[in-house]
Amino acid sequence: MPKAKRSAMRRWTRRAFIGAGSLVGGGFVLGIGGVIFSPSRHSVVSADAEEKGELTTWITVTPDNLVTILVPHCEMGQGALTGLAMMAVEEMEADWGQVRIEEAPALDMYANAFILRAFVGDAVPAPMGRAVDYGSYRLARWFGSQATGGSTAVRGTGHYGMRLAGAAAKEMLLEAAADRFGVAASDCAATQSRVTHAGSGQSATFGELAMAAAAKPVPSSPDLKDPETYTLRRTSPPRFDIPPKVDGSAVYGIDFTLPGMLYAAVDIAPVQGGMLVSVDPAPAEAMPGVTRVVQLDEAVAVVADSYWRARVALAALTPTYDDAGHGNVSSASIFAAFDESIGEAPAMPDEAAQVVTADYRVPFLAHATMEPMVATVRVDGDRAEVWAGVQDPLNARSVAADALDLDPDQVHLTNLLLGGGYGRRLPFTFDYVDLAARIAKVMSPTPVKLVWSRENDIQHDYYRPAGMARFAAALDADGRPLKVACHYAGGGDGESVFMPYAIADKQADGRDAAHPIRLGAWRSVLNSQHGFFKESFVDELAHAAGKDPYHFRRDLLDEEPRFRAAVEKVAAMADWDSPLPEGEGRGIAVCESFGTIVAQVAHVAVSREGTLRVRHVHAVADCGDYVNLDSAKAQIEGGIIFGLSAAMVGEITIAKGRVVQTNFGDHQMIHLADAPDISVEFIRSDTRPGGLGEPGVPPIAAAVTNAIFAATGIRVRDLPIKHHDLARV
Repeated sequence: MPKAKRSAMRRWTRRAFIGAGSLVGGGFVLGIGGVIFSPSRHSVVSADAEEKGELTTWITVTPDNLVTILVPHCEMGQGALTGLAMMAVEEMEADWGQVRIEEAPALDMYANAFILRAFVGDAVPAPMGRAVDYGSYRLARWFGSQATGGSTAVRGTGHYGMRLAGAAAKEMLLEAAADRFGVAASDCAATQSRVTHAGSGQSATFGELAMAAAAKPVPSSPDLKDPETYTLRRTSPPRFDIPPKVDGSAVYGIDFTLPGMLYAAVDIAPVQGGMLVSVDPAPAEAMPGVTRVVQLDEAVAVVADSYWRARVALAALTPTYDDAGHGNVSSASIFAAFDESIGEAPAMPDEAAQVVTADYRVPFLAHATMEPMVATVRVDGDRAEVWAGVQDPLNARSVAADALDLDPDQVHLTNLLLGGGYGRRLPFTFDYVDLAARIAKVMSPTPVKLVWSRENDIQHDYYRPAGMARFAAALDADGRPLKVACHYAGGGDGESVFMPYAIADKQADGRDAAHPIRLGAWRSVLNSQHGFFKESFVDELAHAAGKDPYHFRRDLLDEEPRFRAAVEKVAAMADWDSPLPEGEGRGIAVCESFGTIVAQVAHVAVSREGTLRVRHVHAVADCGDYVNLDSAKAQIEGGIIFGLSAAMVGEITIAKGRVVQTNFGDHQMIHLADAPDISVEFIRSDTRPGGLGEPGVPPIAAAVTNAIFAATGIRVRDLPIKHHDLARV
């Protein structure tokens, strides 16, 4: 986005939220000129909506009876497109076999309207719902937001958007059928992409009714189905994205090609904030296939007729960079600053029968997506095209426009499949799009594909913050906690203070120390840190009290029935009270994040020599309700594996201001042979849906380290586990 417009956005931000919205009675209210007259978000349709059968923003029906669902989220393996389409189709009563799914294009009209709802949910009074949704849509258009992240797809867009879009489309089709049949719409019924009138025997397909239905007003408050009548949701129809991935026709950012396209490999200043001082381009420019060496402020790129040639030529260069004054920064100096900022352990009351203290530490973590960062850009005069796989196409479009000094409307972005995201392809992390645009501008009008090496990807990430927490707790004579308090550094917004347990005095505060390492959202965000911190400490309290960790937790959850049900169910799944052989143990942890409660039990075995094996992980999730059962299980399973890698072997360390790790040789992940058996079950509750992409991560580190203690008596308080000697004498 041009700098002038971006600056205007910054100035507008505070004014917009003060003038357009405020927290009223716990709900977010947007003043956009009157609730009754606020437009429906679902009526934001194309100018030719009637001609092409576009019933709502997201749903089009064509005369051949095909239903196309546009989903304003990206597909990165989580099944979002299939899940959100299921929510719309369930309400619409369409034939799933006649449904096609497309990702909504990177256009302003498809900006996210419901991310706000994912967080404030039903706190918005029902009469204000339409105003809030339309107002947040206008804000999303202004900010250029079309994000997929924070487990918001189902609990935001799906619950408040796609369901209503499907229900609205059905009502429009019923109205069109009623006109055709000469009957009342209330006497018509829709099922399997057909509307029938039982009294007269008349019927018509959705396709036959589409054009007439598209001329109907879009209802703003259509009736929704009783969940007990669902026929598609809670089942596991095959995901739409799987077949092309299996047959190889799926196109990721790294697969994309254009005729005459050139390739760029890039070397970036190794210290964050560092700038290019000098480079001699001659060695690279003399090599076969090389077109040009492009010098940028913080990097040098080689452009060639193949990525291999570009990378080989890049290796022939010896650029020098400054260190922006950060050359003395290290992991040790960062944690020393954390320790100093945190200070003494929190004070405990004098009447405590026992005081328990503990410190915990976690390292920086990279996203390490299987597909490294990549973007293709073509600049031609005052227009540009971008092809990439990102978690926010509109924001990425603005980043490219800003790099090219163009207006976003002058840039067209095509979003491709993502080979993993986990937050690395969210807004404020589009450095690869920015670099690709600047390189392509130099090479205009030839398209250029910038491919990051794995080394680029590991050493220039936006990392999960390193963190440290210092806990103290007071126990009474019966081992019941009177007070739990924590000072932490590394980021957070009170995550560690939220313990569902019945403890009268719970306190937490952040006392950060600045460092130059750039940070970003990582799967489950800071819940991954604080889940480990707090559930490890609760386990320590149980042992200090001389109580079983599961029973200790359950006894403190009388006032939290959903949490209690989750821990009881997962303990039953794991046969918690049954004996285990020597050297084996079970650990339990429970966390809530993104509106979902997940309880886990890890069963580990530790050999006398100290070799750790996680044998089985049992998990129970209460996300309110799930959509696609198979995808829901896969999300929890994926979160467990992702979190296990981080807990057992994952780390990013800093020395001389730069990242030490370079590739998968020294930035490790667990292998297939290391993966445990995983069992996942769900508890359905009446709460609005929670997320599933991230909540499987936070409990697993604590569940495993708690199990290690049960097996060995060794308490792991800093990650990764690989640095600890678990051998027993």
